[in-house]
Amino acid sequence: MKLIIGLGNPGGKYAKTKHNIGFITLDEIAYQKGWVFNRTNFDSVYAEGMIGSEKVILVKPQTYMNDSGRSVRQWLDYYDLNEEDMVVVYDDMDLPAGKIRLRQKGGAGGHNGIKSIIDHIGTKKFNRLRIGVGRPFENQSVVAHVLSPFHKSDHEAMLFSVRKAADAAIYWAEGQTYMDTMTQFN
Repeated sequence: MKLIIGLGNPGGKYAKTKHNIGFITLDEIAYQKGWVFNRTNFDSVYAEGMIGSEKVILVKPQTYMNDSGRSVRQWLDYYDLNEEDMVVVYDDMDLPAGKIRLRQKGGAGGHNGIKSIIDHIGTKKFNRLRIGVGRPFENQSVVAHVLSPFHKSDHEAMLFSVRKAADAAIYWAEGQTYMDTMTQFN
């Protein structure tokens, strides 16, 4: 079994913001697979189905970004999974819109959702799929940047990165190692 965890904030107010690119990517996977987010458990909404011979659960924690780790820990504990059985999809300001980067470990890099996951699962070693959202404009705070929608000039790049990230997550869930997935999509 595999978990694909998208980070974001619940509610319509945040639905189209840069910080919700993880949720948006999971929506793309669900769309491609014909799955629906119609279940709730472990402080999250989720959709599930089969990719190849693997059961896959798409998880959107509803704890708000800064407490995402609480939901992730519950999923891992309930299904007796380890960090290798999940990939976390989230926004990264150090990458421009349109770029994705896959890694197997690292620090939080100032991302509170990732910091929460590290705190709750007790390791920095887990699969990550980072999606670029670019840097704030001059005189714009980080919070204002990540909680705003993509600028029109970045919209096509955002759609490209979401599709590429969804393809990478599906490729991994089909049974490829994360190292192979990194080689294919980085």
